[in-house]
Amino acid sequence: MFEPIARKSASGEVYDQIAARVLGGDLAAGAALPSERHLAEAFGVSRPAVREAISRLSHAGLVEVRQGEATSVRDFRTQAGPELLPRLLVRDGRPDWDVVRSVLEARRLIGCQVARLAAARATDETQPRLREAVTRLAAGEDPVALQVAALAFWERVVDTADSFAFRLIFNSLRNAYEPAMTAMAGVLLAEVGRTDLYERLAGAIVAHDEDGAERAAGELLDLGTSALTTAIDHAEHVEARNRR
Repeated sequence: MFEPIARKSASGEVYDQIAARVLGGDLAAGAALPSERHLAEAFGVSRPAVREAISRLSHAGLVEVRQGEATSVRDFRTQAGPELLPRLLVRDGRPDWDVVRSVLEARRLIGCQVARLAAARATDETQPRLREAVTRLAAGEDPVALQVAALAFWERVVDTADSFAFRLIFNSLRNAYEPAMTAMAGVLLAEVGRTDLYERLAGAIVAHDEDGAERAAGELLDLGTSALTTAIDHAEHVEARNRR
């Protein structure tokens, strides 16, 4: 079931293998993990390495550790946090398109609310920071560089919103997206190439126009959502055709 590990980061490999089996359904919710000693033997690592991996799995909401009892698998759909999104987006080398769609939905909804909150909480420091971010976007030509600049712009917006919870959610969505940035470069050009919409959004935030900021954010994010949805539909069609 588990494979011996021959790497320096033994605890990380233990974490990766168990997490993959939990997320893939091989280890169902409620199932008990083998004892620490048996896991160490199965993986070919030390017990401290297993202990550290179990601790990480517990913090991720994948397992439950109870003193004196077997460690059990938790239902990650009801217990885990958004930090698992990068793992859920790609499993067994293939994108999970349902997860990708859910990320797009969250991005749109959260982006609009963050923009609205930023407009309510903008300060004298907001304008120069957003102007600098828009200038970077306007100067960009390479599709990947434009995405980096767009993320930097949204980071300024999130900072202006001054919401710790939204900041953590943004971090999780960004971390889930960044590995796919190169692959998405051409698709997202429809969004990151619209400097005029970023300027409009920045202007609404600076003017404390909450409704205007929400509308501008929605219009901007809808461009990327539409382009990505079209690309996903095409990819699913190709995959279905290849399975026939």
